[in-house]
Amino acid sequence: MFHLIEYFCSNKHYLTMKVNIEERVERARGLFLEGYNCAQSVFLTYRDLTPFDKQIAATVAAPFGGGMGRLREVCGAVSGMTMVAGFLYPNYNPTDSQSKKDNYAAVQELAEKFRTENGSIVCRELLGLTQKKDEPTPSPRTEEYYHRRPCADYVAIAARIVGEKINSME
Repeated sequence: MFHLIEYFCSNKHYLTMKVNIEERVERARGLFLEGYNCAQSVFLTYRDLTPFDKQIAATVAAPFGGGMGRLREVCGAVSGMTMVAGFLYPNYNPTDSQSKKDNYAAVQELAEKFRTENGSIVCRELLGLTQKKDEPTPSPRTEEYYHRRPCADYVAIAARIVGEKINSME
């Protein structure tokens, strides 16, 4: 698997493409409404930029939902953005300081855009929660859930921010 990722990351011809941002935004929102968590929804939306199939991508992103396993820390939509950034600015060589710097700079840029637009990148702050964490059992996806949680909007915003980043790359 490592060789596949190394090959994929070293052949960044796919980055010359432009993405249809509105299509990606609606895909991310739709995935969330299907029941995928926030991190999965963003990462799966840009899965075509990775060597992963849908099942592996969903599996890798799953623990980041709910602010990391419902700990309500960094918003899962932001974590999904950072996972995509890992493929846009790969850093698989531990001695490549420039790649590490480029990766961290991209993550900080994406997170700052999200923070500027939404006031925070922390799940509990975005949701107005007072408790530090939730039980690990996910909330049932009911009409009430979608009415009181703006997560579908945060997922859409994250997908748009990633799309804008991709389209600005040369």
